[in-house]
Amino acid sequence: MSYKSPALQERLDEANSAKKAALERFRAAAQDPRLAERRAERTAIHEARQARIAEREAAERARAAVIAEQERIAAEAAAKARREEEEAAAQLAAEEAEREAALKAEQKAARDARYAARKAAKKVRRRGY
Repeated sequence: MSYKSPALQERLDEANSAKKAALERFRAAAQDPRLAERRAERTAIHEARQARIAEREAAERARAAVIAEQERIAAEAAAKARREEEEAAAQLAAEEAEREAALKAEQKAARDARYAARKAAKKVRRRGY
């Protein structure tokens, strides 16, 4: 006998039979109904998760749309308030300018009246009557 206890052919046969046995176990596991059930459960869980994600995304888009609408309304209100404020300021400035023009006209009329009175008084003094 040699120091090689199993012959080469025996070792190859054992390796082939081990491979065949592993392949049979794999095929048997693939045919297992529990595996199909677990796969179906995982598929259902995945689909439910995807549905929840889609719902969350839709809700987020809806919230974003509501926020955008509120911001648009607020911006419009701010612009309207700013326009009204500018109109009020312009109207106030116009009224102030009108009052100032009226005051200047009154002052000019008073000044002209005083000037005319001085001239008349001077005429009276020169002519004597």
